[in-house]
Amino acid sequence: MAYVIGNECVSCGACEGACPVSAISQGDEHYMIDADTCIDCGTCADTCPTGAISQG
Repeated sequence: MAYVIGNECVSCGACEGACPVSAISQGDEHYMIDADTCIDCGTCADTCPTGAISQG
């Protein structure tokens, strides 16, 4: 199951740079993860300073 970014996201961009498959991009309100590209590695969740990323 792909990771998702919640409303706690402050759009710092740390997760985008950490993603090894470039599944994360800036959305309208905060960053978003493309579920089809995400490989469920968890690197983004480990990098997020606000804990906004979890498994969906």
